[in-house]
Amino acid sequence: MGGVYTSLQVPELDVVLDVGLPIRSFCGTDRIFLSHAHPDHASGLGSLLGVRRLIGKGAPQVFLPAEIEANVQEALAVLSRLHHTAMDVRTVPMHPGDVQPLGHGLFVRAFRTHHPVPSLGYQFFRRITKLRPEHQGLPPQDIARRRQAGEDLFDTVERLELAYATDTVSRVLETEPSLFDSRILILECTFIDARHTVEDAQARAHLHLDELIARASQFRNEAIVLMHFSQAFAPESVHATLRARLPSELSERVRIFAPETGRWFG
Repeated sequence: MGGVYTSLQVPELDVVLDVGLPIRSFCGTDRIFLSHAHPDHASGLGSLLGVRRLIGKGAPQVFLPAEIEANVQEALAVLSRLHHTAMDVRTVPMHPGDVQPLGHGLFVRAFRTHHPVPSLGYQFFRRITKLRPEHQGLPPQDIARRRQAGEDLFDTVERLELAYATDTVSRVLETEPSLFDSRILILECTFIDARHTVEDAQARAHLHLDELIARASQFRNEAIVLMHFSQAFAPESVHATLRARLPSELSERVRIFAPETGRWFG
């Protein structure tokens, strides 16, 4: 929920994206990615570390914008003194364009998001080898023979698995066009109707649904997860509004990260 908490877990990639809440079921994940240091995205880190300690987990890796590394370490040092227990993490400072290996063929690339404070989005991808088009159709024995002879038949390509972009204006879709090609795109959508204009959203450094609808034909993603909705909207209102407003080319691929009924968690 925008301005209150953001925290997501992707078990398939073994990552947690932001820690606005210390969700107990997330505590076993050893890689945490902070988009920025606003409290609704980072204030649950200390509590999450405390729960991890209770269940015998060591220091996780925390990937974060390089500009906030020292402040995060300082904040954890203060919490450690208050708690009389070390809250250790292994920080991985990142700049836009930096790539880090995550193991098992998985990598992450940081990209710039557009917010008033230092902030990043993250693109998770795999590097795979692919037979060059001119060699496709060759019998397997020919491929094996030519490889043994030292011939280079393959290209290394990136398979974009998941991109995460939150607390940003729509300019990120121009500066990072690969977002349209990520298999899964997790994207903020703070404002969704006429109660706020696109100009309001831009002034607050967030996205408006109108801006996504205007780019509907550009999204080539298998699935688009919309989240970070303003607390001004009840969960059922979010679902109803998106169902009514999304064009068919988007609606069948959009997943709404909000309860279908009742209240927001907390």
